[in-house]
Amino acid sequence: MVIDSSVTLAWLYDDERTSPVQRVFDQVIAEGAWVPGLWRLEVANGLQQAIRRRRIDADFRARAIAYLIELDVSIDLEMTVFAWTTTLALSDRFGLTPYDACYVELAQRRTLPLASLDKDLRAAAEELHIPVLAL
Repeated sequence: MVIDSSVTLAWLYDDERTSPVQRVFDQVIAEGAWVPGLWRLEVANGLQQAIRRRRIDADFRARAIAYLIELDVSIDLEMTVFAWTTTLALSDRFGLTPYDACYVELAQRRTLPLASLDKDLRAAAEELHIPVLAL
């Protein structure tokens, strides 16, 4: 499956981790997942914002990153190859940011289901007949 930063961050925070989110990460733990090259930066940005808002501290961030490193998450290094073509076309078609569109592009190219909490991302994937995990 392809996981995005929204579902990743929800899994890290106890107060956002729902049963469906936990099931996604149980599957990630068992089978692995794919992410575009910007996923680490997006997750890092989300954690940094949480520190700035005093939701978490640097120790929480360090533990979260250490745990994410242990997961079998494959980084798709071909993301930039499609940035100015397929990804940009998906961005235009569905009104997504190119950052979000790269998750749809990856799921479509690798014929994988998508795990995201972003409603616009989910709607775009569904319109393209990409399986979207129930969250």
